[in-house]
Amino acid sequence: MSNGDIFVGEVIGTAILILFGAGVCAAVTLRHSKARASGWIVIAFGWGLGVLAGAYTAAPLSGGQLNPAVTLGIAVDTGKWDKVWVYVLGQLAGAMLGAVLAYLVYLAQFRANVRQPGTEGGADEEPTPTLGIFSTIPEIRSPVANLITETIATVALVLPILAFGLTEGLGESGTLVLIVSLLVVGIGLSLGGPTGYAINPARDLGPRVVHTLLPIPHKGTSDWGYAWIPVVGPLIGGALAGLIYNVAF
Repeated sequence: MSNGDIFVGEVIGTAILILFGAGVCAAVTLRHSKARASGWIVIAFGWGLGVLAGAYTAAPLSGGQLNPAVTLGIAVDTGKWDKVWVYVLGQLAGAMLGAVLAYLVYLAQFRANVRQPGTEGGADEEPTPTLGIFSTIPEIRSPVANLITETIATVALVLPILAFGLTEGLGESGTLVLIVSLLVVGIGLSLGGPTGYAINPARDLGPRVVHTLLPIPHKGTSDWGYAWIPVVGPLIGGALAGLIYNVAF
């Protein structure tokens, strides 16, 4: 694969991933959305199907890694580092593009994110916080616990992905991406409660930058004080998964 193919594939695939993922979070979160308050299961499946669409689309060009933690895990296992930077740049650019596209899909809902008058003398309804549409927010803010959660959840993603490569015919049959997508759904349902399961530095960092820059009414903070955890935790998890796979398999 050429550097150009890798970059384009990762941009397109990661943009699709974030379009689906941020899109389902917007659908569940924002007022005047037909899917508002539909819950965590909907979010988990939305992200999983985003992986499905993005990875299948990018696969012919780049292999569809879409995640610096996956890229790092593969590099640690194989010792091939020369194209890591191309993958990561494509993933970050794609994550930012996908976040902008999700914003445009829900543009009217974002613009309507203002104080709503209460009914029959009730209290006014405050604007909806929007950072959770783009990036992760811990339910309990504890840097050590949050970092541990992201690290373990990323090992639970990357180690199976590496192991799936040992299953003869899984990649050739076209079902590998489907299995990985279901894995992401499972991680969301089982391990996503504490931090919102970034498990992907590009998935969190790129949209957080976009949230900072976009003219979203009453958007609130972008919480840059927390932003290092969903970057560092998944990178540690990806590296650990690569080491475990290299030693054990």
